[in-house]
Parts: sequence; structure tokens; C-alpha cells
Amino acid sequence: MSGTFMIYGATGYTGKLTARMAAQKGLKPILAGRSAAKLQAVAEPLGLEWAALSLDRPKALDKALADVDAVLHIAGPFSATSKPMLDACLRTKTHYLDITGEIDVFEACAARDAEARKAGIMVLPGVGFDVVPSDCLAAHMKRRMPEAQRLEMGIAGMSNLSHGTAKTMVESISTGTRVRRGGAIVALSKPPRRTMDFGSGESKAIGVGWGDVSTAYHSTGIPDITVYFEASKDMERMAGLGSAARWIMGTGPVQRFLKKQVERLPEGPTDEQRASSHAILIGEATDGAGNVVRTRLDTPEGYTLTAHSGLAIALRAANGDFEAGFQTPSNAYGADLILDFDGVTRADLNA
Repeated sequence: MSGTFMIYGATGYTGKLTARMAAQKGLKPILAGRSAAKLQAVAEPLGLEWAALSLDRPKALDKALADVDAVLHIAGPFSATSKPMLDACLRTKTHYLDITGEIDVFEACAARDAEARKAGIMVLPGVGFDVVPSDCLAAHMKRRMPEAQRLEMGIAGMSNLSHGTAKTMVESISTGTRVRRGGAIVALSKPPRRTMDFGSGESKAIGVGWGDVSTAYHSTGIPDITVYFEASKDMERMAGLGSAARWIMGTGPVQRFLKKQVERLPEGPTDEQRASSHAILIGEATDGAGNVVRTRLDTPEGYTLTAHSGLAIALRAANGDFEAGFQTPSNAYGADLILDFDGVTRADLNA
């Protein structure tokens, strides 16, 4: 084996985008997923190898992974797909990377740190927009304020969602807004609110259970962590739901109905929409004395960055640049990893 990696889930929106960018960069990943017909349609025009594999057939999966150094796992929802793929990676000593944003998946991966170290592999979930930019921002805030006790981050520019992202958000409706308090992940009955300046003056922001509630703690040790999105009309409506309404929306029949509605939406943003969009992240760290430092991070649109960062990290891992065990992006590659990508700028807002 020599620098070979697999993209599993190559026929979904993000998978197809990542495969296309890989070919444009001259990379030769093996594309994989469940459907032979769909894989062939994606891989052959790009001149890439492909393999039809199912996660519920471990022997075939192990055989395929024996020929690669790393897997870039893109097939969500990761609540269902992460464990069987990670199990296979541990058996075959293959680096595991994914693009999850699901707190429970991050925590499940972290719990397998000892197994990963014993196997000599890196387990690095969240190599896409969630959580590469925000994790690097969290680590930068810790670097600016080593004694920080509270970390709050805000994200703007998440308007056009893929089917996979939207379905993951549907799955989270029934849970309260999750945050870190005293180092523990807790669910709040009502989402926290505040205002943040994303570049055009103060605007409303609503707390969300973003992946950094898990990973930023592993990266920084800061005990209190909250993540906010710039508020939209849809978010305001969701935030106004009572506990009974959230419970109903979390039941099986309603979940299936909502996911069917997601399928009626566009698969994801068009190339033109991606090219004309960008994301803004704000980091704010506070110490025990109330001192505050703030930093702004501007990045390309989320799916564009996901493809670039996922490929870059997969290539590094496959070529032997890795840290064994469970890792976050900044723990593995440093707080400045995000600055390696075109279109990213970082500015400390107060010295």
C-alpha cells in the first residue's frame, strides 16, 4: 500500500462533489458505496476505480479495505454508518476519517481511542466543514487565552443544505439543544440566544448542537462550550417548539415523513451557489475574570470546504502523516490547518 485511500459514499451529493474535486486534483481514490450502477456512473467519467460494498457485509468490506491506507467515509447518517465502518477500519488497520457533525458519533469515536492506538490507526471524524474550521478556531482561541473557561462560537452562511445534512438535522429535532457545561454534554430545554456581529452589525443567533460541543472540548479542555447559528426564520420556528411538539416530531412516522419531504428538495447547492457563497465563524473565549478575546474566520462555502479539507486530510493520513488514536483536526494537524485552504482568512478582533 502507498498513499491509497477510499471515498465511501461517493454517490451522494457531497460524495460526488468530493470525487469530482479529487479527479481535478489528479488524485486517484477508489470510489465505493452500495450501488454498482450509481458508482459506475460517477467513477467512469472521472477515470476512477470503484467498488460496490455494503457495510453489512464485513468480510467483503475487510477485503476491500486491505488494499487502502485510509477511508474517507461520507455516507451518512453517521449514527447508522459510522460504527460498522470504524469496526472494519480497526480490524484492517485502516485510518478512519468521516465528515460527521453528530455529537454522539464524535463521542463514540473518542471512546475507541485505546483500540485505535493499539491498531496503530488514526480515528478522525469531522474532516469537513464540521468541524475543521470551527475546531481550528477553537484551538486558536485556546492559544490566545490559555486560561479560558467559556468558549462561544457563531456560524453564518449555512443556507443551502444537502439531503444528508437536512436529514441529520431532522433526526436531532427531538433532542434539546446540547452544550458543554462543566465539561459535560447537557441538553437545554430551550436553545440559548444572543447577538453576534458576523460583519454587518449585531444579528440574532440561536444555540445549536453542533459537533464542536464534543470536539472543541477534546481539543481545548475548555469546560463551557456553546455553538450558535445566525438565526433564520426556519430556525426561529424550530426554536419555538415546545417539548411535546419536539417529542412528536421525533417519532418514527413523523421522522419518515419529514425525511421524505427532504427528498423533494434540491440535492444540494449548485456549483454557482457554492461559488458565490462563503461562511463566517466567530470565536469568543472568556476567562474566569471576565476577560474576552474574539476572532473571525472566513471560509469558502461549506460543501466546497468539506471536499477540499476531506481530501487533504485523507491524503496526509494515507501517506503516513497521522497521529494514532482518536483525534480532532487541530489535535492532529494544528490550529493553523484551516489556513492551508484557499479563500480562508482569520482575523483577531481584539488584541
